[in-house]
Amino acid sequence: RNEDSSSSGHCLVLSRLANAVTPLWRLPYQEQLQVKYESQRKILQTLASRLEELGIDAQKPGGLCCPLQPVVPSPIINSYRNKSTFSVNRGPDGNPKTVGLYVGTGRERNIVCVKANRVENIPSKHKQVAQCYEEFISHSPLDSCILFHEGGHWRELVVRTTRCGHTMAIITFHPQQLGQEALATQKALLKEFFTSGPGAACALTSLYFQESTMTRCSHEQAPYQLLHGAPHIFEELLGLRFRISPDAFFQVNTAGAEVLYQAVGELCQAAGDTVLLDICCGTGTIGLSLAHQVSKVIGVEVVEKAVEDAEWNAAFNGISNCEFHSGKAEAVLPQLLASWEDARPLVAVVNPSRAGLHHRVVRAIRNCRAIRRLLYISCKPEGEAMRNFLELCCPPDPRKKLAGEPFAPVLAIPFDMFPHTVHCELVLLFTR
Repeated sequence: RNEDSSSSGHCLVLSRLANAVTPLWRLPYQEQLQVKYESQRKILQTLASRLEELGIDAQKPGGLCCPLQPVVPSPIINSYRNKSTFSVNRGPDGNPKTVGLYVGTGRERNIVCVKANRVENIPSKHKQVAQCYEEFISHSPLDSCILFHEGGHWRELVVRTTRCGHTMAIITFHPQQLGQEALATQKALLKEFFTSGPGAACALTSLYFQESTMTRCSHEQAPYQLLHGAPHIFEELLGLRFRISPDAFFQVNTAGAEVLYQAVGELCQAAGDTVLLDICCGTGTIGLSLAHQVSKVIGVEVVEKAVEDAEWNAAFNGISNCEFHSGKAEAVLPQLLASWEDARPLVAVVNPSRAGLHHRVVRAIRNCRAIRRLLYISCKPEGEAMRNFLELCCPPDPRKKLAGEPFAPVLAIPFDMFPHTVHCELVLLFTR
């Protein structure tokens, strides 16, 4: 009876994890798309109402701010993620060195770390690397770092894979009070495990180590240390080859990204003399995939290593009409656009994180008369992006230094980049 109870409890916690990470996994895929369509429709209704409050007549049929097309399905439904982040914490059995994903909340104080074996969107390769990492730390005399102030060392694992067959593993480690000699020992043990020990089965292309004393650290704050293999992995997308660094942004669904970028190219309506402004460009995927359509691409990206990747990608693919600027968009873009005198048509594409665009970026776009067409790609349109939409479309506001002619939303297309989850990538086309 105890064995049956244990097995039942294990299945229950696995189902809880699947429900938390991929809450739509039980629904047939067409029903998932309909659920997402309805959620995007509500977002556009909310935007229409908010615009009405600003005195803008934005009500279209169905109470939307603009026409909404059906959700574009993902070409791949299962195991589509090319990047997974695994935590280290106590499992349902109390093991403090469980590598997996969280179930529960900090508020309820019921967080447990559950292996991702039954999560539909994570590839088997990612699960294999996570299992090997758990095996390694289980034999380590060092504790896992669950709470920084309580000590411990072993922390997150990030796994990145590509369709080229490359696998990158990034292990985050809290050094606490360890000296350089002790740190060198741990790095040597990790390398040995993944190159000649049980972890060799993972066939890692790259193994990175990061000593981090914060929840998240950039390369500049805590450099990624290459322990084994190549410094980059490579991906092919729309006939181009892209180099990817440990912390560079790349759409998590590669096949879905190809569909998304092709649609972006069509929506830009870029003629041969157009200049494309690619804001939050990451490794340059959008700008480089559209470079053949336009006269020039200007990319802006905060992650310095991603800009290096973008420049390498342009050179490797023989693309010479691109330039990339490293720095925060709110610092780079106002300077770039304030003195804009180029007579060529200027189209902007923005693809920010969930935090949306800084208000200074929106202000710079709004006040640049040359930008008549703007594509906003949002992974969370109901969040901070909503504030961006309102600032782009509101009447001129001297208090916010929004002097330029307002934009108007004219078309919305959702893309299912995240099957089995409730998330959707929404492309909103603004014109003026």
